[in-house]
Amino acid sequence: MTPKSKHMFSRAQHRIPGGVNSPVRAFQSVGGHPRFIKSGQGCRIRDIDGHTYIEYLGSWGPLILGHCHPKIKAALQKQISLGTSFGASTESEVVLAEMIADALPSIDKVRLVNSGTEATMSAVRLARAFTGRHKIIKFDGCYHGHVDSLLVKAGSGVATLGLPDSPGIVPQDSNYTISVPYNDPDTLEDVLNRNRSEIAAVILEPVAGNMGAVLPAKGFLQRLRKLTREHGALLIFDEVITGFRLSYGGAQQLLKVKPDITCLGKIIGGGLPIGAYGGHREIMKWVAPEGPVYQAGTLSGNPLAVAAGIATLKVLKKASNYSKLERMTQNLVSGLQKAADQAGVTVRINTIGSMFTIFFNDSPVTDFTSAKTSNTGSYGKFFHALLKKGFYFPPSQFETSFVSLAHTGNDIKATIQAARTAFDALAE
Repeated sequence: MTPKSKHMFSRAQHRIPGGVNSPVRAFQSVGGHPRFIKSGQGCRIRDIDGHTYIEYLGSWGPLILGHCHPKIKAALQKQISLGTSFGASTESEVVLAEMIADALPSIDKVRLVNSGTEATMSAVRLARAFTGRHKIIKFDGCYHGHVDSLLVKAGSGVATLGLPDSPGIVPQDSNYTISVPYNDPDTLEDVLNRNRSEIAAVILEPVAGNMGAVLPAKGFLQRLRKLTREHGALLIFDEVITGFRLSYGGAQQLLKVKPDITCLGKIIGGGLPIGAYGGHREIMKWVAPEGPVYQAGTLSGNPLAVAAGIATLKVLKKASNYSKLERMTQNLVSGLQKAADQAGVTVRINTIGSMFTIFFNDSPVTDFTSAKTSNTGSYGKFFHALLKKGFYFPPSQFETSFVSLAHTGNDIKATIQAARTAFDALAE
């Protein structure tokens, strides 16, 4: 049914490791070969074989407005006519920085970079310099990009491939990283006590998105905030996924916890590569050239990504858009759960805002350990059953699905109907 994609994948494997430029795209977790995408419009994508899919990937989160949104296209076309890159300061990067700082009360100053990985790497370096300490605490299953010191029990693509870590990491880097279970503040407190005055920062996704969507337990983030303050460690929120996704002020606004440093990406570039990290001015003044912590990038603040980001945030500033996203997501999730129940298939669906994950699991999924007990084989069958009917979900049990403003009530109904058939087939 997809001979062109199959041929292109074979061709790609001769020149690209594994045939893909990011591991989870290879479909190793679900089987089969990846679809090569040619175009996208709204909530639909089209592959090179001519098949159209209603999709819940959104380029892994940034396309909250959908594909080819007219305001983003207009902003990009205008910027292309002016230039694509200058390696010099522009007015638009100041505007985007102001919009970010206005939206997130934890940020006084922000530095634009080129990816979420750059953002977390830079935030950790800044935290170490600011505190004069070396050790970092992260949480099992939270992925913060392919930074050497953070690629420990990192979930997502690493979990999909069955790799606990990655070769090529210098032992000294990982020796300064301690990974503890998500939603387990008691273990965190114990680790902080045993490493007193050595922890520079605690970094986490406030809502995990890289072991599937896993929500923080009630009071978990508040306790983290209290413990880090007591121990003089900085609290870093990796909001690369959740920033401007769960609310205009991100997870920190929705969940009412203020970190010291925030990492952003995805949505702030409107579908183009970008990242950012920011925080209180007393911390950010350590960043060069204002301070001694060096970090630079030729394409940082790239005019195209910034233009797309500004256009996206202008649309999202309308509060009703978030209530619409949440309403559509709740309708979809409740329909999916009902369809699974009627078919006699046990699933757990974690959801918050416009994020959700269908776990093929008979127990609650609250951390990386419980996420890994999910039946990945059943998820793979479910994924392919939907794919054949024209619905594109993440090709991994350990990833998050996203609803966009481009989805309609009819799209949601069609997805539920297709899922009902897929669940029925699984139950046979």
